[in-house]
Amino acid sequence: MNKMFDRIYVGGNWSSTASMFSDFNPADGSVWAQIPDCGVQETRAAIDAAHAAFPAWSGLSHVERAKLMLKVADVVEKRRPEVVAAIQGEGGGWFGKGMYEVGAVIDIFHAAAGANYGSVGEVLPSPHGKFSMAVRYPLGVVSVISPWNFPVILTARNIAFTLALGNTVVLKPSEETPYCGGLFFAEIFEEAGVPPGVLNVVTCSRANVVQVGDELIENPAVKAISFTGSTAVGRSIAAKAGAHLKKCCVELGGKDALIVCDDADMERATAAASFGSFMHQGQICMAVEKVLVQETVFDEFLARFVDRASKLKVGPPLADKANVIGPLINDKQADNVKTQLEDAVAQGAEIVLGGGVNGRFVDPTILVGVTPEMKIYRDETFGPVAPVIPFRTDDEAVAIANDSQYGLSSGIITGDERRGMDIAHRLETGMSHINCSPVNDEPNAPFGGAKSSGVGRYGGKWSAESYSETRWITLERGGKDFPPVF
Repeated sequence: MNKMFDRIYVGGNWSSTASMFSDFNPADGSVWAQIPDCGVQETRAAIDAAHAAFPAWSGLSHVERAKLMLKVADVVEKRRPEVVAAIQGEGGGWFGKGMYEVGAVIDIFHAAAGANYGSVGEVLPSPHGKFSMAVRYPLGVVSVISPWNFPVILTARNIAFTLALGNTVVLKPSEETPYCGGLFFAEIFEEAGVPPGVLNVVTCSRANVVQVGDELIENPAVKAISFTGSTAVGRSIAAKAGAHLKKCCVELGGKDALIVCDDADMERATAAASFGSFMHQGQICMAVEKVLVQETVFDEFLARFVDRASKLKVGPPLADKANVIGPLINDKQADNVKTQLEDAVAQGAEIVLGGGVNGRFVDPTILVGVTPEMKIYRDETFGPVAPVIPFRTDDEAVAIANDSQYGLSSGIITGDERRGMDIAHRLETGMSHINCSPVNDEPNAPFGGAKSSGVGRYGGKWSAESYSETRWITLERGGKDFPPVF
């Protein structure tokens, strides 16, 4: 299926570009679509359109913006079947993953509509009897650079609350998923009747990504940048934003641990491990990349985990809805997983399930004997691979989990909630989930990481900290005199 998307969405109009690039189906390498290839000129026009639309959009009442967020959610619901098919074809996602993504996007826009009714500031005490206020105001134009792994959710999360606050957006999706993460949103915003210029979408090939990205960061009209993606790219974006004293919210990579205690429910534990490790081929920033299991239940857990994971079916998502494990997004990612596996085996790790790498398809893989010297212990894998590592005490589990530059999410399976809370308090992660997988996201919760996993938070009122500015405003009521000499 070769689709043609030959225009970008700028200022409420669909505009042609001088060149196009190919968007591939990762399952078979076929061309899924042709996509506009923007440069600096188109990106600058999109920023100008967003800047021009800002006064009117920020001037709308909260009720009007809320209604438009609800209309967007309604359009997404109406188009659910075609979006799910696009998630499968363009991104290599399983059918169930696509259904989840679309449902989550609807929830996100509902939550963003509700956020319009939240507090925009607070009243402060004043020693002089002033009426003293801390009031949040939208920033203006926000650049949003979204990823390929959950392109619909992670684009929606980054734009919905930003727009609800009264900002306007220029969106650049990943070149791997330019439709699901970009042009699809242009279509639904236009259909929902969102005013022109509020959302603008530019797409580009990998060849143009640096120049387009630099414009999205350095253009004086851009007041903040939202990025979700790799830590290496996130560091570069945050450094450039910092040089221009611009706000930047970045959600980056992870090396997340699931800690299974000796009092854990084994059914719950193995389900959390399987879902957390293998959902969307492990291509999730919160994916379980270390399963830490207490020694006394290690053998039981491993046997049941292997049995559960062995039932997962591998294959092209569009060929069969039962194909839960689809392709990795590209050859580079598949090569990275293969390299990590070969390095681990060469240094003494044992593959107890899977290990096969067939083009972009990687079998669900479970390893034991993984040690800190191995790449698979240190580096983000982003593939369907689960090292299972024993620990003796809770202190040791915490130490292993924290032995990483990353700190995004974590999971703890235990029958004792107090024990779980004690462990969670000591983990160096932005999020921690007791008796659940590290893979968790809710639209009204503060989503984000610690250490090299990011800066800032997305979701609900926490988005306001990243995409608004707080101003102090007072009303003088006769309580503060100036010195007589003046």
